[in-house]
Amino acid sequence: MPKQTTPLNDTQIKNAKAADDEYSLHDPRGLYLRIRPDGSKDWMLRYKDLYSSKRPKISLGSYNSGTTLKLAREERDKCLALLAKNIDPKSHRIAEDLERRSSNTNTLELVAAKWFEVKKTKITEDFAKDVWRSLASHIFPKLGSYPITQIDAPIVIEVINPVAARGNLETVKRLCQRLNEIMTFAVNSGVIHHNPISGIREGFANPIKKHNPTLKPDQLPMLMSKLNYASINLITRVMIEWQLHTMVRPMESAGTRWEEINFDDNTWTIPPERMKKKREHIVPLSPQALALLGVMRPISGHREYVFTSQRDPLRHANPGSPNVALKRMGFKDMLTAHGMRALASTTLNEEAFDYDIVEMALAHIDPNETRRSYNHAKYLPRRRIMMDWWSNRIDEAATGNMSMTASTRGIRAIS
Repeated sequence: MPKQTTPLNDTQIKNAKAADDEYSLHDPRGLYLRIRPDGSKDWMLRYKDLYSSKRPKISLGSYNSGTTLKLAREERDKCLALLAKNIDPKSHRIAEDLERRSSNTNTLELVAAKWFEVKKTKITEDFAKDVWRSLASHIFPKLGSYPITQIDAPIVIEVINPVAARGNLETVKRLCQRLNEIMTFAVNSGVIHHNPISGIREGFANPIKKHNPTLKPDQLPMLMSKLNYASINLITRVMIEWQLHTMVRPMESAGTRWEEINFDDNTWTIPPERMKKKREHIVPLSPQALALLGVMRPISGHREYVFTSQRDPLRHANPGSPNVALKRMGFKDMLTAHGMRALASTTLNEEAFDYDIVEMALAHIDPNETRRSYNHAKYLPRRRIMMDWWSNRIDEAATGNMSMTASTRGIRAIS
């Protein structure tokens, strides 16, 4: 019958003095206190290896540093419980240490930065700036330094709640979406095992979907009249008319580069990286659109961008400037810069222009790759006719007013 070990008590441990040689005081089930000649007392556990006859040992803490007999026995029981599950306690501790170190280095902001390096290759440069800005403004100040392994739904919801309380539900929606993308990236990168915030969107009200307000076709003369008398700077005014004539998005309009304009065939080619759908977009330029470039040539012809920023001419104008101008002109809740695309679309469809041509002019992507490539070349001449018609309609609406194209009638942009 194996010898029974008498349990230790606190008095024995306290009174154990250092000797010339190291010695041990034993407790049942493999636990013992090792006393060294320097007076240090360390708790150790000797256990049977799972796959051999060896009896390895593992440290369970120092008595001198506060690990009492009770705590040492609790740690022993944890190790024995692991062994019962065929888990080696020493290997388990190493794995936990590695995971802890990984958690400390993989903060939310650092993982987000790695995700962003991939994300920004799939979106436009300006949209990428908006994505990172939203995280830097609303998430990183409170959660950026958190180990990503500690991020969970209640923590994230608490941080986003103030944004929701201000009524910025669209921002809430985007933050939830972007945080979920980051967490999914972390899962796929092996940083975490699962995404604990996959359902946080359900914790907030849905934003009310608002279409960009726009005018009816018969209200185009009113727009041109108000634009005529508006007290806005020249660059913003030309940018509004440029966007109206070319039917592009505000970001695409603001970032127009001179190198994108081909004056030989009167086209504007927007590269994929500047387009929402990452597809090259060609805009046939009407005489009126070319006249607008003629207005801008003396101002920015020596610069990279057609519409330069007032604060820094090396950068393009703020894409939000037309919206600000339209509000000041009295179009709040009536028309946005993006809504001018809808105005053009409605007018052209009412005039029975081919739906596919209108959609292509708006850079709406045909999901069929072969059909898209074929139609791109096939429809360009017909698109030019349609764009010329649309510019003439704008000029007709400006009759009696001074549109930039009417005031420069006959002027062509000189390359």
